[in-house]
Amino acid sequence: MNRSTHRASIAFLVSLAACGGTASEDDAAVSPRDDAFVVVVDAPGLDAPGLDAFANDAAVVAEDAPLPDAPGLDAPFTSDTPSSSTSTIGELVSRERFEEIFLHRGTAPCRGAFYTYDAFLAAADTFPAFASAGDDATRRREVAAFLANIAHETTGGWDTAPDGRYAWGLCWITEGATVDPSALPEYCSPSAEWPCEPGQKYFGRGPMQLSWNYNYGQCGVALGLPLLTSPDLVASDPTIAFRTALWFWMTPQSPKPSCHDVMTGGYAPTPDDASAGRLPGFGLTVNIINGGLECGHGADDRVNDRIGFYERFTTLLGTTPGDNLDCASMRSF
Repeated sequence: MNRSTHRASIAFLVSLAACGGTASEDDAAVSPRDDAFVVVVDAPGLDAPGLDAFANDAAVVAEDAPLPDAPGLDAPFTSDTPSSSTSTIGELVSRERFEEIFLHRGTAPCRGAFYTYDAFLAAADTFPAFASAGDDATRRREVAAFLANIAHETTGGWDTAPDGRYAWGLCWITEGATVDPSALPEYCSPSAEWPCEPGQKYFGRGPMQLSWNYNYGQCGVALGLPLLTSPDLVASDPTIAFRTALWFWMTPQSPKPSCHDVMTGGYAPTPDDASAGRLPGFGLTVNIINGGLECGHGADDRVNDRIGFYERFTTLLGTTPGDNLDCASMRSF
């Protein structure tokens, strides 16, 4: 890997919304604010023209989403829990493969060394249905789809990056990358059920960039964790961080199916879904995560970035991408 010795000023776009927002007519489950600002950081050691503009196109769950019934959501868990993994994830993704997939997550200025392989396995242990449905190719495809989406949400890659833009997933922990949290929005929506804790902010954190008080509240209840009162748990405990991402992945958000069902054959399109182009495949996971911004209007660089990660990861995991990779002609939910 070629490394420059000078300090490069790296400019990149940061989405203030982290792809989260209150429900709207256009996107009932995800309605991101699309205002953005440019941040310039002084980053050592990289001859990079810019970090990825999509690092904070993050996913959140609808304000009116039902509390989940999904397996693996029944017990509090922290990284203090014994770490011996009982899931099958380790059979699909070895430690060495994980390091290859997220090759530069700990390369400065990235902060992704936070996201450890052991934390990933420990989080997966609490969602036993994840990557357990279908044949070997299907299970590997689901893992690749999950990892590709979280890689995009946290990417630090760019076109001429060492080892390519798709080796830079899991670069960032919080929305805004290196932006001081004091400068980030509060993302507090008035709610009697999910009241904001004084002094806390609910900006995007973790692999799926969980955002807004009502999402922290629902996720916290599902995971048995005080995320509404202590949202920084998502940015300080890597196992909790991965658990929030897996909660989003495994949980249906009516009228949206879960990403898990989409990738494992558990989703059957209704006639309305079929007419809207919402067919099973990786593209539908993008629609679930951020369809209001990324889908239904032709080619989109953000979707192409997700697909690039997905194609790389399916190759590394020894499976095929399957059909319906993009959502260019899909209507959002």
